[in-house]
Amino acid sequence: MRTRHVALLLGALVLLTFAAFAGSARAADGFTPGSAGLGDPFFPNAGNGGYDVTNYSLTLAYERTTNHLAGTAVITARATQGLSRFNLDLRGFTISQLLVNGQSASFARDGQELIITPRPPGIRAGTSFTVTVAYAGTPAIVTDPDQSIEGWIPTDDGAFVVGEPQGSPAWYPANDNPRDKATYDFAVTVPAGLKVMANGVLISNVTQNGRTTWVWRETDPMAPYLATATLGRFDLTESTVSGIPSYVAVDPQLSKGQVLSKLPAIVAFYSSIYGPYPLNAVGSIVDSAKEVGYSLETQTKPVYDRMPDEATLAHELSHMWYGDSVTLTQWPDIWLHEGFATWSEWIWSEHNGNKSAHQWFEQLYNTPAHDIRFWTPPPANPGTPVFLFNGTIYYRGGMTLQALREKVGDFAFFRIMRTWAKQNRYGNVTTPQFIAHAEQISGMDLDHFFDVWVYQPEKPTSW
Repeated sequence: MRTRHVALLLGALVLLTFAAFAGSARAADGFTPGSAGLGDPFFPNAGNGGYDVTNYSLTLAYERTTNHLAGTAVITARATQGLSRFNLDLRGFTISQLLVNGQSASFARDGQELIITPRPPGIRAGTSFTVTVAYAGTPAIVTDPDQSIEGWIPTDDGAFVVGEPQGSPAWYPANDNPRDKATYDFAVTVPAGLKVMANGVLISNVTQNGRTTWVWRETDPMAPYLATATLGRFDLTESTVSGIPSYVAVDPQLSKGQVLSKLPAIVAFYSSIYGPYPLNAVGSIVDSAKEVGYSLETQTKPVYDRMPDEATLAHELSHMWYGDSVTLTQWPDIWLHEGFATWSEWIWSEHNGNKSAHQWFEQLYNTPAHDIRFWTPPPANPGTPVFLFNGTIYYRGGMTLQALREKVGDFAFFRIMRTWAKQNRYGNVTTPQFIAHAEQISGMDLDHFFDVWVYQPEKPTSW
């Protein structure tokens, strides 16, 4: 027995030595794990390192009566390093198959992390690869730090599907970081009589055996959180706006009113000041989902939880330029979306002969300095994700742009806005980049201006 134990011990030592050698050899060959998160200050585990997604092809089937979602996601990506393993973000679901380049791969789950180990030696840096994930189950509703909800939210007749800032992995596996934009293909099958509204252009809808498959394609780069597949009973109007396909879907439970008829004029006005409309389609999805409590600028077709008013319609459409085409790099810079969209409401009002952007500024600026809830936190320094969508991000953000307009003059200001949209089309940006851009266009030193407006918690008094 002692001899046998010695033999087993020697064998184990040989195996351990070989495993260590093999591991170091893989690392030496340039194969290492991709990071499990991209280190966003508010959502550090969201996103994954080591690759860039180029396309998501999502084939989904949904049953509202059982709230059951079955999907197959085919993800095409390019390795930015040699990958011995890599992660995707996915919340819940049972996975029935996982392939890398058509071959079975092992995987493990850890919270929202789907940890995938391809066959040795791994995926070489610079190469394209595909990941196929077949999954099914009950999609999650995600509660954010500010207690708002997102993800795949059931409605009376379907689902309200929104993802900002961390809800997309509740319904499909993703590299859930706004820096990793990709194109999308959707094929969603639902009971006949329901409509599916996803991003991009409608390719087809075919009904067979009591079920309809809706196929949409988004060919412009899109951040994962902007994807939608909102479904239910809708009155769908298809048209063109400035030569671009337009899709307006309205829940028949809701009174239509006249506000949606302003969509073409709003798009035309923003195109005149911000530059050409940047995406391949436009539209609106208006669903009865008041428990959600907000609208979202899902790319090409903002989703509204009720019939919007004119200011909300203008706000969300402006995001097609600032938020969807030009997207933040990290979530604390959300004012680059919401402040810009708030100011866009004001300039639309001014354009129509109503309250001017200056009047909006004056009204809000008259809020006393001791009203801390109004002035704090500052737009570019929310502090925690609890305040990510705080009113100050919107109002002080919008006021920052109006104050900038009055400081540099209309000619320089509108050139700043237009070139910002043009130069960063489909890209990602930061507040320091916008400051540098504004200084370059205006020829002015704006460090103090932006410090007091977007970084300091006190009410700005001189700039």
